[in-house]
Amino acid sequence: PKTASILDDPLLVLCNIDNPLPDGFSVDDLTTAQGKYQLSEVAAEAVKKMIAGAKKDGIELTICSAYRTISRQKELFADKLSYYKKQGMSDDEAYAKTATIIAVPGTSEHHTGLAADIVTPSYQTLDEGYMNTDAAKWLKAHCSEYGFILRYPIDKKDITKIIFEPWHFRYVGEYAKEITESGLCLEEWVEKVKSENR
Repeated sequence: PKTASILDDPLLVLCNIDNPLPDGFSVDDLTTAQGKYQLSEVAAEAVKKMIAGAKKDGIELTICSAYRTISRQKELFADKLSYYKKQGMSDDEAYAKTATIIAVPGTSEHHTGLAADIVTPSYQTLDEGYMNTDAAKWLKAHCSEYGFILRYPIDKKDITKIIFEPWHFRYVGEYAKEITESGLCLEEWVEKVKSENR
């Protein structure tokens, strides 16, 4: 398929600090993915299948964050900003540090309804230690079979501008295997598709 048709696919929306979502962006097909957590319908169905697939392999997965409104993101960002200011950072330092951990409101993948933070009941701390769990290893190995990619890999922080998040998975549908096998993060892959079709 030509670039335009690929990159016009809403599943490939690039949402980051350099590509904020347009004003008034909304997700109109939210549905329950697990418990109180919601995702866009196609992502919700895929994550349910992935959770079931993991269970067959003896791995228990639990969603700890999914769709978020921009107002909720503002609350999370403000809380973290306040925390760093209380640690003695200047306004600028606190903002810069916060933005690598909590996406600036309007730039979070959680607004798209296509991203979920997935942990396991025995390890629910969002830190690098999670990558050593059987759940994180299973997700990394199998997520692309269900249309997901590990969105913020350990070696791509300079490009994604987000810390390594072994718990954050993004639904990209049929493109997941190609993106995963390429070793590229979403930003790099989108750029590659553009350059191949210039």
